[in-house]
Amino acid sequence: MYTSLVILIAVVACTAAAPADEPIPIVSQNQEGPNPDGSYKWSYETGNGIKANEEGHLEEVGTDNEAMKAEGGFSYSSDDGQAISLTYVADKNGFQPVGAHLPTTPEIPPLILKALEWNAAHPSKEDENQV
Repeated sequence: MYTSLVILIAVVACTAAAPADEPIPIVSQNQEGPNPDGSYKWSYETGNGIKANEEGHLEEVGTDNEAMKAEGGFSYSSDDGQAISLTYVADKNGFQPVGAHLPTTPEIPPLILKALEWNAAHPSKEDENQV
């Protein structure tokens, strides 16, 4: 009995581990670099419509502020068919994505803004004692 149970579990595990879908082909792929100056460029497109690209280079070379800067983007279709597109810059100021699907901070309601301005103009005694 235990032998047939072990065989059944092994068959189920092998079936679950088998790939469910065919591999997605890469339609195009380009790569330049890394070059001696640190610059590079790459892009690709897959058979299911995913596209991505990025370019990078060093900025302020030879200074204390030398930093890598990368700019790129990608696009794909979400599970519900919505077109998702994102562009970005990544540099000494961090990763800065831009995309219509990204959440944004709502505006501060006018009454809250007025209260914050009043608080800043009229600090409490406790605030005055803090350094």
